[in-house]
Amino acid sequence: MRKILIAEDDEKAGVLLKTYLEKHQYEVTLAQNGLSFQSEFSRLADQLSLVILDVMLPDTDGFVLCKEVRRRSNVPVIMLTAISDGADRIVGLELGADDYIAKPYDPRELLARIKALLRRAGIDNQSVTRYYRFVGFTLDLLERTVTDSAGALVPLTGLDYQLLKYFVEHPGAILDRSVLCEQTRGRDAGPLDRSLDVQISKLRLRLNDDGKQPSLIKTVRGAGYVFSADVAVSPA
Repeated sequence: MRKILIAEDDEKAGVLLKTYLEKHQYEVTLAQNGLSFQSEFSRLADQLSLVILDVMLPDTDGFVLCKEVRRRSNVPVIMLTAISDGADRIVGLELGADDYIAKPYDPRELLARIKALLRRAGIDNQSVTRYYRFVGFTLDLLERTVTDSAGALVPLTGLDYQLLKYFVEHPGAILDRSVLCEQTRGRDAGPLDRSLDVQISKLRLRLNDDGKQPSLIKTVRGAGYVFSADVAVSPA
């Protein structure tokens, strides 16, 4: 999946943009200041498809970060600003930004610009997985839904969805409890934390996976869980 790193100090705006882009098959990481952006960029630099930088950040500005990104990578960069200032636009482009958009912006326009940049960079020409199919179920990443073999919707909470998504993306792999907690809750599991086990029990129930002898999500004692079904993937 194509990965985007966003530096945006407005938490609400950042979450809304993240949700919107994820619906369109992008994996998004948010940073709310320059320090966290630099940390995430160091961690993800070789995996990123695109970077979005807000010009105004609490501890630095997007120009400084753009210069740092360009020193280390050729990843496409889009700058965001609340000021429609031609001089700012020129500075950003001279520092290596590939595009510039003023706030408030239409997310559909930003998405169109992202797609255009990735096409030019040769990143967006590949088929993107939308559907994961396993034992009669279909997980639709675009609609964020699961249907059974009869086409009926399976009711899932947000945590159910995130957990199932991670399982189908890693079929056959033994997944450590702390990794699963990090993926679904953004935190590690403590030694006495049973919330993940409860969540998995609920997910098994929704997928008609026998809790006493599960065949779909199996417990590996002392190691974690494994999604044992064969998974087929297909593009949108």
